Amino acid sequence: MKRLSWFVLAGCAWPALAEDLPQFRHGLWEFKRSVDGGDGKPAQLTNQKCTSPTDDMNEKTESMAQAGCQPSSVTRSGNLYSFSLKCTIQGIAIESRSVITAESDSAYRVDVESKQGSKSMREQLSARRIGDCPKG
Repeated sequence: MKRLSWFVLAGCAWPALAEDLPQFRHGLWEFKRSVDGGDGKPAQLTNQKCTSPTDDMNEKTESMAQAGCQPSSVTRSGNLYSFSLKCTIQGIAIESRSVITAESDSAYRVDVESKQGSKSMREQLSARRIGDCPKG
């Protein structure tokens, strides 16, 4: 069950209308993620990836739509982009609300609150472009 929750939570950060989101530069990105499943022991994860976050958002959008998730429209207020998502995966209802703060085309933050039955989870993702992709 924890694996399902992690998959859904990781995927909930992207709405169906990814074209309504800001555009981010391709390059080497560092992602720092904190996930609190409500047990008082948040997991901290950091990784680096050569990617285009905009393309990643579009790919996650497609996979979540194929899984039967229903997104709300994206609302924008300045550099804040908000949306919610409702999914039923393997018979489990999950709702999430996400806010993306676009700092620039090279940095953003995502705050996600998800509910699965009576269980709540919070995720924070901080993403920053740290350079060009290695050649080769």
